[in-house]
Amino acid sequence: MNLIDTHSHLTFDELAGQLDEVLARSIEAGVTRWITVGISVPDNEKVLHLISQHENLFAALGYHPHDAKDISDADMDLLKKQAHHAKVLAVGECGLDYHYMNSPAEKQQSIFRGHLDIAVEINKPVVIHTRDAFDETMAILDEYTGRLKGVVIHCFGGDQQQTQRVLDKGYFISFTGTVTFPRSEELREVAKMIPLDRLMIETDCPFISPHPKRNTKPNEPALLVHTAQCLADVHGISLEEFAQKITKTSETFFDLK
Repeated sequence: MNLIDTHSHLTFDELAGQLDEVLARSIEAGVTRWITVGISVPDNEKVLHLISQHENLFAALGYHPHDAKDISDADMDLLKKQAHHAKVLAVGECGLDYHYMNSPAEKQQSIFRGHLDIAVEINKPVVIHTRDAFDETMAILDEYTGRLKGVVIHCFGGDQQQTQRVLDKGYFISFTGTVTFPRSEELREVAKMIPLDRLMIETDCPFISPHPKRNTKPNEPALLVHTAQCLADVHGISLEEFAQKITKTSETFFDLK
């Protein structure tokens, strides 16, 4: 297998100190390329440094909606400059998070639109974070209909109606280890709805270790194979066929040669 972990946080302290070992275990497991996602000004700098050190490591850069209140115009200008980097494959993660409301809704929406403006200008796809703000997220994305190169909803946890809305818009869906949890029967039913040419998988590590490795902390890219096996079973195909098809989907979405 040559799976791609399409959303990881390899700069986080839980993994950064042992990254060579983490990537070696990943390759041995069949996860051979990684997209590490920046979420703040200092984190984006770390991401850019990291991708310069590893051939098969790529990036997405953005500002998490939790921190929107602290993001300035200068920060957005810096992001636009950084996002031109050849190994930066997407803008984000970006979006709305109304669960904790760490930043006011209006500021989150403004910074979200700023990310989308950058994505349109540089013609790269966007990685969307949405929590307890699905309708508001979709409404803002509607403002950019026909202008975005691609949209993926990461760490997807929507119901069947929401899933159909995402698919009708032509967007992509990415699952983390949450889909493997014993109590996630409804999410696995949702996963059945999604064609493999619109589906991707991710660890979101160091968070969300998949079943049956829930007690493994931190989560790491090698464990992505458990999410892949779960979704292969959901779609009634072999792990090898599933891996081949979703790897092609990820390569196409991120323009990853």
